[in-house]
Amino acid sequence: MSEEQLDPQETPRSTPPPFQESKFAPQNGGYNGLQQSLPNATVVLVLGILSIVTCCCYGVIGLVLGIVALVLSKKDRILYATNVGAYTESSFKNLNAGRVCAIIGLILNILYLLLTIAFAILFGWAAMSDPQALREALQNLQ
Repeated sequence: MSEEQLDPQETPRSTPPPFQESKFAPQNGGYNGLQQSLPNATVVLVLGILSIVTCCCYGVIGLVLGIVALVLSKKDRILYATNVGAYTESSFKNLNAGRVCAIIGLILNILYLLLTIAFAILFGWAAMSDPQALREALQNLQ
């Protein structure tokens, strides 16, 4: 019997729909192994937080920490993009939080560094380290 000559008593077979994800299909992009955390996610988060905390150290220490955090986060973001299913989502969220903290820390450190340079230009470095000399310099401006 050919396909064109269907028996009216037979129910036609329906063609299966295109691929549908079932609850048993791998949900992590086809990666069947155990997921691991991104290698530098925690380090980036810690460096990002430290770059914010150390912004009052003349802006230099926090600037270095923020730059290192951004470089490490870029490497891990590339690693995550190449194989999304191999890494946990929580480590990616930690990486993004550390990146945001590093950007905030960089902005604060740059502003503080510029403020320090402006004070050094206006009042001199000796006036900044001696509060009495700073008071005298401010009184002379008035």
